[in-house]
Amino acid sequence: MLAFSAIVLLTGSDQLIKWWAVEHLKESGSREFLRIGNFDIMHLTYLENDGAMFGSFSGMRWILVIVTSILMGFCIFYMIRHRKEKMLVFCLTLIISGGLGNIIDRLFRGGRVVDYLDLQLFDFAIFNFADCCVTIGAALLLIYILFFDKSGKKSQNEIKADNNE
Repeated sequence: MLAFSAIVLLTGSDQLIKWWAVEHLKESGSREFLRIGNFDIMHLTYLENDGAMFGSFSGMRWILVIVTSILMGFCIFYMIRHRKEKMLVFCLTLIISGGLGNIIDRLFRGGRVVDYLDLQLFDFAIFNFADCCVTIGAALLLIYILFFDKSGKKSQNEIKADNNE
């Protein structure tokens, strides 16, 4: 139940930030946001994106909605099935929240996702809070699978038993 509350909170936060971006950034386009000394780190830049990462699948609104919905459904199923694995549930909560935040945009903003985080340290795509949730969740999920997931690993005793049969 905590995971579903977190999904609502994260998705709501994403939508609130996007509402703010539409209301306050759309007209100005871009403004400085984070600077440390002489280092210009991040701007808030309003952008409407009708594609996926780096503009891929541009204009394919319904394919993106369907694929994202299927992936989120799989994540929800897997999260419920493995609800006792806290790290896994945390990762999937982030992924589902980000996916849901961007699906809401695609459905209610004419197929476009509102992006506003613009890194200045290096040339990178403009992204949003939902994208951060998906990226962090996916990275942590990869770490979990590689280093902590024990479901697919056999113990030395199980391997010996298999070899002796």
